[in-house]
Amino acid sequence: MERGISINMTKHLNAASKSEMMDMHVAECGKTISSSRVFVIIQDIFQFDLESTAGLTANPRTVLDAYLNENEHNSNGPAIRALLNQTFGINLDALSALAGTGISIYSKNQWMLKQPQDLFVVHTGNGDRDVRIYTTDFFAEQTGSKELPAELINDLIEMGYCCDDGKETCSYSNTIDEAVPDAFKGKTMATVRKAIELI
Repeated sequence: MERGISINMTKHLNAASKSEMMDMHVAECGKTISSSRVFVIIQDIFQFDLESTAGLTANPRTVLDAYLNENEHNSNGPAIRALLNQTFGINLDALSALAGTGISIYSKNQWMLKQPQDLFVVHTGNGDRDVRIYTTDFFAEQTGSKELPAELINDLIEMGYCCDDGKETCSYSNTIDEAVPDAFKGKTMATVRKAIELI
């Protein structure tokens, strides 16, 4: 595969910047913050609609309203992010850390992270029980191929992924009917990031 893909990372954000921006906006609202305001903050910073997220176990507005009512004087960005991760499996801190790394993330029937010059897509299915990894159109334009790099395929297979004959997609399905663990998601992202560093 051709090396030296030109990626414009001028918009690259440091690992905590989106989370920090959320913290700042939540703090500005103080104890008057509402679930509606939280949705707007997430939409503005993370660029996805929490209310339109599919496959959630509960209504996010109901969960947030209950939390904010019970924690009127102790509502902050980290606590809200922890609530969303624990309740819905939406890890905003992880999304923040992945901003600008070349990875698009499609989860819960919408794009959670996507930039024109991303190289790989991590696509999770319903309930995060299965994962697919494939290249982007930008990757194909730059390399002339849709095939995943051989090093990435080997690393993913070692993790338990299966790859199609065309070497364009690697997939993993949890053997039990529940979301893949956060540790597995983290290892998957680290593996894809390692592949990007080798390009």
